[in-house]
Amino acid sequence: MKKTYIILSFCTALFFTTSCERGFDEINVNPNSPTALNPTLLLNNAIVGSNFPSDALVFEAGIVQQIVSPNGTVLAGANFNVDNKPRNAGNWNTYFQNVNRHLVDVISQTRTNANRSNLYHAARIWRANIMMILTDSYGDIPYTESGLGYLEGVTFPKYEKQEAVYTDIIKELTEAATGLDAAKTRETGEVLYGGDVAKWRRLAYSLLLRAGMRLAAVNPTLARTTVERAVTGGVMQSNADNAAIRHDPNYTNPTGATLNGSEANNYYLTKPFVDQLKSTNDPRLAAIAVRYVGAGSGAAQTNAIANRTAAVQIGMPMGFDNSTIGAQVTRDGLVSFYDYSQLDRTRMGKIPSPNYFVTYAQTQLLLAEAVVRGWTTGNAATLYAAGVTAHMQQLAEYDAGSTIPEAAITTYLAANPYVPERALEQINTQYWIASFLNFPETWANFRRSNFPALAPNPYPGKTIRGSFINRLSYPDAENSVNRTNLDAAIQSQSLRDIDDLDTPVWWDK
Repeated sequence: MKKTYIILSFCTALFFTTSCERGFDEINVNPNSPTALNPTLLLNNAIVGSNFPSDALVFEAGIVQQIVSPNGTVLAGANFNVDNKPRNAGNWNTYFQNVNRHLVDVISQTRTNANRSNLYHAARIWRANIMMILTDSYGDIPYTESGLGYLEGVTFPKYEKQEAVYTDIIKELTEAATGLDAAKTRETGEVLYGGDVAKWRRLAYSLLLRAGMRLAAVNPTLARTTVERAVTGGVMQSNADNAAIRHDPNYTNPTGATLNGSEANNYYLTKPFVDQLKSTNDPRLAAIAVRYVGAGSGAAQTNAIANRTAAVQIGMPMGFDNSTIGAQVTRDGLVSFYDYSQLDRTRMGKIPSPNYFVTYAQTQLLLAEAVVRGWTTGNAATLYAAGVTAHMQQLAEYDAGSTIPEAAITTYLAANPYVPERALEQINTQYWIASFLNFPETWANFRRSNFPALAPNPYPGKTIRGSFINRLSYPDAENSVNRTNLDAAIQSQSLRDIDDLDTPVWWDK
């Protein structure tokens, strides 16, 4: 009897255990916890997260001699022509660790979903954009295998030659542009263009034009066919097509946040940049700059002494550090280095300022150069004027106080006409100005075109061998987590088998 009781008890327990297990999965699922993210939200995270990191103020802004600091330690970089590992990692960390993985996820989710084909192609276009920034910054990079750690378990992605990266970028932009279809689902929730297929297509072809022009010296044949394809496809038509990230007090511009935060008194417009604008009576100087006349300290930079008049602006010369700038300040007749001109952090440099990636102004100027090279038809002078005009008009989007009157634009163009004998210099000097605050692109086009004709930074303590920094070295973290593939990339692209700032990227001839 006792044995029978034990057996019955066991069976009863087994019954209830089995019954409980049968509903266990359903009972223990949180109905409020998502099991998958909407790929549109992932694309938006990628776009919003694509802001140029403030580390560009340490390297790119100083290399192209637009903004510089006399201060060292954490701000040392292009101002002294030295490496600074913690600060050269900004683009790498921003785009590889965050943006790229979101885009790879979107592409993976939508590749075979015909209903989300426009989202799929938009993600490909934006990935091409950020990968171009990465390879232009560092040279050879992880590309095909990057972002596949979670999806495919690729934790040590191999590096690929920049030539191969550009080949695939051109393919991706071409396929994505032709694959966009206004008859299919419009992704109205995405933050860049609200699902406007025509604008996404123009962005793709404008990026394709940029990629083609980047190859002008290293592969003119491919450059020309790429430019021809972009022009045929249809590039940006007005400032309404600009690819820009809009900001508010919650989603801020990193450069604006830096210049309105701890580094408000440490960065200054350079003498080459200010002098270029002053020497041509460029109305953009008054839209960009502010000088706190007579400021003897950072605390003294108050609105009461702020002067935005172009005539009073004085740029900080290149080549000085905190211990040597004082003598130059005296020579310039100023009170202190706080007396030099700055990007106006209450207008273009404010916290919610937009961040421009690809613009109509840039596109028109590249088209002007393409005409000069015989790679497309058109009137170079007209395209040149259109590019200059578009950028001057674009400044109003930063702040009403940066608006340039149409009459001032007309006067400037009349006083600074396009000169065919100086075409490449004029076009690319204007590109340098029109790309202000898009420092990765400004630097890339400066290396490609060799304009404007800037004098090398004369700082005496430089560690580079050449005249300008040619690329960023790889971040220290990559040396720790992906050492074998990193070493192979360094040996492949450097003649000296070292990871330095002197090694030119593949297209930089």
